[in-house]
Amino acid sequence: MTTTQHESNDESSEQDSGRKTKDKTIGQVLSHLEESFPDLSASKIRFLEDRGLVFPQRTNTGYRKYSSEDIERLRIVLTLQRDQYLPLKVIKAKVDELERQGFPESGSEAGEPGGEVPAVKARPQQPRRYTMRELSRHTSVDLPMLRELINYGLIQEQSDGTFDEYAAQVTNLCSQLTAHGLQPRHLRPFRAAADREVALVGQTIAPMASRRDEESQEKASRTARELSALCTNLHATLVADLVEKSW
Repeated sequence: MTTTQHESNDESSEQDSGRKTKDKTIGQVLSHLEESFPDLSASKIRFLEDRGLVFPQRTNTGYRKYSSEDIERLRIVLTLQRDQYLPLKVIKAKVDELERQGFPESGSEAGEPGGEVPAVKARPQQPRRYTMRELSRHTSVDLPMLRELINYGLIQEQSDGTFDEYAAQVTNLCSQLTAHGLQPRHLRPFRAAADREVALVGQTIAPMASRRDEESQEKASRTARELSALCTNLHATLVADLVEKSW
């Protein structure tokens, strides 16, 4: 019999200060959260425990028991992972702060599936998409210029013919640059530089990204974002330095 089966079959009638406990076994927690998190497993819960994100109590025989507060904390951790792809350290800091404020009830008891995560803005389930005409109206950039930006690789049309929010941001920036007399063809080096920087980031995180375990994948994603920010800051600093020394 596996550890999970042992824990799931542990006597629910164990006493706590002479009273019958309302805590759940790990198997009961899985059943409780299955609807909201169908891919959740006992090993995933134990992994989060090892990382200090949940703190189940142990029975006299060593089995894990999860209180309603433990389940609510776990639900929030899983929601932040699923919806915002945050690093575990960031999630831990957020959940610790929420716990200090006091978890609100999200159903008949704390930890009820479907409750809202307090003070956390979830990633939109449907990211904003624009048709070319919508992008033109949104950015006040005419269609001929949008076609130039596409031709020079500065923005990319998705397979369904729409453009994402990054394309809208790039279009706005290119529009501001063209107001100073630059043309889309002059901006191609920015795309080439970005491609080279992304390739460098990819080479750096390749050893981590090649490992399939969750911790390595999370570390690779976090490192990629950190390297991206550093590359952006380095580029901006070099340009500012050269401009300052030249004019």
